[in-house]
Amino acid sequence: MEYDLILARSVTYAQRMQSALNRIGIRSQIFRAPRDLTDLGCAYLVRISPNDLAAALPTLRRAGLGPLRIYLQRGGDFQEVNL
Repeated sequence: MEYDLILARSVTYAQRMQSALNRIGIRSQIFRAPRDLTDLGCAYLVRISPNDLAAALPTLRRAGLGPLRIYLQRGGDFQEVNL
């Protein structure tokens, strides 16, 4: 299964992202980012369906919650998405 992962700098930031996404009906999950994806140390990922990314990004930017990076997850592989 594929997911888009939105990198947030902290769990609080990820929770704010999740709340903004919930308000527009996008379901998401939060989990700690694997260490090899970031040098921030304690970053978190907000996981959404790839179908929701186009609606999620403008919503997050309007809320001042622009993502640090975005990854596509396929199984256990992560690929950075260039926007």
